[in-house]
Amino acid sequence: MLEPREGVPDVVIDAAGLERVIAAFAAGSGPVAVDAERASGYRYGQRAYLVQLRRAGSGTALIDPTACPDLSGLDAALAGAEMVLHAANQDLPCLAELGLVPRRLFDTELAGRLLGYPRVGLGSMVENVLGFLLEKGHSAADWSTRPLPEDWLRYAALDVELLVELRDALYEELEAAGKLEWALEEFAAILTMPPKPPRADPWRRTSGIHRVRNRRALATVREVWEARDKIAQERDLSPGRVLQDAAIVELALKAPKTPTELQALPTMRGRGARRHQSAWLRAVTRAKAVPDRELPEANLPGDGPPPAHRWADRDPEAAKRLTAARAVVAALADEHTMPSENLMQPDFVRRLAWTPPDEPSASAIGAALLGLGARPWQVGLTAQPLAKAFLRLECKGDL
Repeated sequence: MLEPREGVPDVVIDAAGLERVIAAFAAGSGPVAVDAERASGYRYGQRAYLVQLRRAGSGTALIDPTACPDLSGLDAALAGAEMVLHAANQDLPCLAELGLVPRRLFDTELAGRLLGYPRVGLGSMVENVLGFLLEKGHSAADWSTRPLPEDWLRYAALDVELLVELRDALYEELEAAGKLEWALEEFAAILTMPPKPPRADPWRRTSGIHRVRNRRALATVREVWEARDKIAQERDLSPGRVLQDAAIVELALKAPKTPTELQALPTMRGRGARRHQSAWLRAVTRAKAVPDRELPEANLPGDGPPPAHRWADRDPEAAKRLTAARAVVAALADEHTMPSENLMQPDFVRRLAWTPPDEPSASAIGAALLGLGARPWQVGLTAQPLAKAFLRLECKGDL
């Protein structure tokens, strides 16, 4: 499919155009296909730069959220409608920033996972389920570009062109497979999931930080990362376009003292890195001045179990439980033709194995899993087999 059925609509860039879209979509019927395009890798943050919608009787709309940043009127008009998104978790936060929040959801990517499709990208799903090929050449484009090229807009419109048809086909497949209620529980869970809290010490996510072995160098990573983040936010650029993570790590390892030493580093040869070289040198200097007692710890204690590869030494019984639990989940996932991580989140399996209930009964394990955030359908499939596996370990004397 190379062209939307009604052609590429004009982008909505003013209040009058938005009012027309609201009226048209309020008069439409059935589910509403929704998508958003961001500028990941180009701009700071994950806000939307284009919102696409399609509904039976309404056609397709393309909205520029930089010109129309308040979509609460559209949200009110669609309050009773099911919204269809592909990989909803990616787009829901930026849509919420605009005031567009689904009350009912159908996630076509998640439906594909539950049905066992090996490839669940939108293009693959449309091809395998509906038999259409979608042109997917602009997914990584800089959607903050203005004006947006016509071929980009065509691509964006095609992303919602067949989304409702894909939803209808997957709904029937879920129903036939006995998985519809599972999917509905998953969709409801997505909508009620609270926003992720800000990550503590986000600088620790710097790629390659494992090479940094001492606390003073870690302080350099922190100082340079924070300097980069401030510049990126001020200039509305993706942090990686200001300074690569590899350069942050190299600054921490080499700790240059002068512009000459800094410019000699291989990762500092890009224009972006050199433009702010004084900021990097100041950050390195600040790190050197941090008192020893205030240096960051090499490893922060987490709120969950330790890495699984350490369990055999720290708690051999927990290691055996984890092996048994993973085997149970893998076998059940294979039986029901879905990825293991969709049957039960790996973190829940680890936490259950590390801190099991006192009594390894199905009801106790089910309650523990529900407390961790597992859905009732997941507990219904896994609690009894997990209880049997843990009980076998006890009876064999392995625990």
